[in-house]
Amino acid sequence: MVLKNKILPVVAALGLVVAIAVAVQSRQQARSAQPVAQPAQAPFKSYVGGAGIVEAKTQNISIGTSLPGIVKTVFVNVGDKVKAGAPLFRLDDRELHADLLVKQANLIKAQAAVTEAAASLQDYQAQYALVRHASDRRAVSVDDVQKRRYAELLARAKLKSAKAAVVAAEADLKATRTSLARLLVCSPIDGEVLQVNVRPGEFAQTGVLSTPLIRLGNLDRLHLRVDIDENDAWRFKPDTRAVGSLRGNRNLKTDLNFVRVEPYVTPKTSLTGSSTERVDTRVLQVIYSFDPHALPAFVGQQMDVFIETPEVPVHLTPDLPVASARGRQ
Repeated sequence: MVLKNKILPVVAALGLVVAIAVAVQSRQQARSAQPVAQPAQAPFKSYVGGAGIVEAKTQNISIGTSLPGIVKTVFVNVGDKVKAGAPLFRLDDRELHADLLVKQANLIKAQAAVTEAAASLQDYQAQYALVRHASDRRAVSVDDVQKRRYAELLARAKLKSAKAAVVAAEADLKATRTSLARLLVCSPIDGEVLQVNVRPGEFAQTGVLSTPLIRLGNLDRLHLRVDIDENDAWRFKPDTRAVGSLRGNRNLKTDLNFVRVEPYVTPKTSLTGSSTERVDTRVLQVIYSFDPHALPAFVGQQMDVFIETPEVPVHLTPDLPVASARGRQ
């Protein structure tokens, strides 16, 4: 009993120490998470900022097919450089090749019919010539002369019809060859293969697809499509400096060259993921270009863009604070 009375106070004291330690530890402030990469900083005192999407010089071309069918052969891989007219993929052409043989046979048949009609016309012309200039009408009847004359006219009409059938057969054959050529999809530009989303044996559909069969682009010089908020569009000047920096490393940046403005303000479709970003924003799209060797940038990558603007006098923006008129700091 005496030993039990001594153990209980010790256990109680240990429990108190543990409770105090837990309470002290819980009161310590958690360390704030450090960002993986520091956000980009504007190099200008007054500027307009925007998010840009890297795209090819020719824009990103989504290759489709004008005829549906099973893919027979794919000639390119991602990263291949192709010339204009180079084959990209071919659809199954067995049915059209069989149809081509039929059309070729029909053309040969039509050409033979022309030869036959021409020979028949010569025969009727010769028979009609025997009686056409006969001076003695007692040697041949008027009815026989008329029959031979009409027979010649009919033979001449049959020859024209046979020649027209040859033209039709040639046009039919050409249409089949055109359809056969359309089964081979070729590159419309000199560029580089960015994506290949079709494989042999898959069915290639026509129309506008959410995922293109093949995506192409000319990467000799990269373009940057920058979205400028419509509220800042009036401050944009095309003849001022612009700098773009890569997401994830603000030290990787380069000067941008102005290309053009697309003067139609559109709803914003490229979202940055910010919790304060509005999805109903309308933007003015401005296209800049830069040397692909200046940055390790890839098509489809986002960049932070800062465009220098002239400082706006305060009296021109009575409803805005001065800091807003000088740029988003």
